[in-house]
Amino acid sequence: MHLPKQKILSGIENANSDFYKTIGSYINSCQSASGGIPSLQNGKLDPWDHTESIMALAIVGNLDEAKRGFTWLKKYQNVDGSWYSEYVNDKPTIRNKQTHFSAYMAVGLIHYFLVSKDIEFIKQMWPSLIKAIDFSISLQNQKGTIPWCINEDGLPDDEYLLTASSSILKSLECGIALFKIINDQNKSRLESWEFAYKNLRRAIRNPEGLFDLKIDRKRFSMDSYYPVLSGAFNKAESKKIIKHAYNNFYIKGIGIKCVIEEPWVTVAETNEFVLAAIKANEVKLAKEIFLESLNISDEENIPYMGWQYEENIFWPDEKPTWTAAALMLAADAIYKFTDGNNLFLENQSEIFN
Repeated sequence: MHLPKQKILSGIENANSDFYKTIGSYINSCQSASGGIPSLQNGKLDPWDHTESIMALAIVGNLDEAKRGFTWLKKYQNVDGSWYSEYVNDKPTIRNKQTHFSAYMAVGLIHYFLVSKDIEFIKQMWPSLIKAIDFSISLQNQKGTIPWCINEDGLPDDEYLLTASSSILKSLECGIALFKIINDQNKSRLESWEFAYKNLRRAIRNPEGLFDLKIDRKRFSMDSYYPVLSGAFNKAESKKIIKHAYNNFYIKGIGIKCVIEEPWVTVAETNEFVLAAIKANEVKLAKEIFLESLNISDEENIPYMGWQYEENIFWPDEKPTWTAAALMLAADAIYKFTDGNNLFLENQSEIFN
């Protein structure tokens, strides 16, 4: 097994927000004139990754650029509240509509509010967010689950993904919090969001026979810790889940594998695990693994997607914006650079009550 080059990272120099400015600048350099943030400059954009990157821009103080990112979402939102799954140069290239892509706008917006306190901008975006969340929950069935997408023929898919549903649950939590922040008086809509949240939470807590029916996705690390990030479990329960994920996916000195059987540690999965570990009150473990993830980067500390530890290479040889964004969110959760540091650590709908 090969480790990436170990950088001199004591946990001191990287605890300063200045350390991350080059990462923020890199994400900003990939943003198009229209405000879209593709995975790579002039490459493919999906709305979930785009929203993740918006949050990274807010962390480094690029609030105008973050607003441009939200404006992109507003401009390219479909009439039904959704977005297509993939765009290139603002043109849709994959036309299915993923339910967690639309709802995730709520996570990005509340993060922007936590950092900026700009309630007027949230109010401007509110009609778009209502449509986005309503699109997702309109597809919820009696079991509480939500299909992962509407296919290109306009029909709901018959697969229900645990990771996607976990993202939707967190999004509903943030949407409910925003409802209270802007003091929307539409009580029936709030009740419908709370009802959808309760039913989806119950499904995630009791997932057997409800999710990943076509393909067993337990081999993916995301399936183990995303339910923790969703907020469906308390700290004691989360600790057990994190221990299981650690035992199955952690590679000492490198980070968290993407898939259990592959010799491939990925920066995004590692830092999402870091967020979940902090949420489970495993802060010491989270800090150690976070520092390891910083080694999977170039000379300017911009992270590669991952490290192939048998072939001793960064793989693939690319640096996605959303990978950098996941690292930035973890850094903020650890070092508390902004007031958005608790985004994934606390239930936002309980804070804003």
